[in-house]
Amino acid sequence: MMPKAVFFDMDGTLIDSEPLWLENEIKLMAQFDYEWTIEDQKHCIGGPIQKTANYMVSKAKSENDPQFFIEALISMVSTDFESRLTFMPGALELLKEISELGIKLALVSASPRQMLEATHRVLEGKYFELLVSSDDVQKAKPDPECYRKAAEFFGVDISDCLVLEDSATGVASGRASGARVVAIPHLVSVESDERVVIINSLLGITAKELFELH
Repeated sequence: MMPKAVFFDMDGTLIDSEPLWLENEIKLMAQFDYEWTIEDQKHCIGGPIQKTANYMVSKAKSENDPQFFIEALISMVSTDFESRLTFMPGALELLKEISELGIKLALVSASPRQMLEATHRVLEGKYFELLVSSDDVQKAKPDPECYRKAAEFFGVDISDCLVLEDSATGVASGRASGARVVAIPHLVSVESDERVVIINSLLGITAKELFELH
């Protein structure tokens, strides 16, 4: 059976933006003589930017509050976000195919809304009928509010929805919402269960094959 709606996570699932975040996280933390590593990024991946900012405050040992790091990081990343944006292998092709099937699509992310809007502009406003960002919910991932909000918007039962995620935080959000989840982890480990199926990549997978995973 086809899902009634499919919800794409953004960073690391639809778009290959993690290198951009890492590059700018390194630059920002270098201003405070802190060497930001891939392990630091793994600690923050999948969470709202507030989580990253809080973590940066603990490592920078500066007088700046989390809001300083939020604003600085968003400013740095957004400068080249659209011009350097690339898609994860197979993600754009799958997105197009699902759209052609007439299935409802939403982009659901723990990133700030301006980042989702930038991605939507790169897609020329196609495919997604709904964008749900960290600015649109009371509680960001791993809370399930974002995915439940997307299902409510489309007027469908969350159990009839499919979530695509790459992080443990995002998978936890999708699982808790009651949706079925397909995880494509690449930086952090994710555990499978009755609601979560893990695959290595979206490259070459068709919509039919994706739906048959559940």
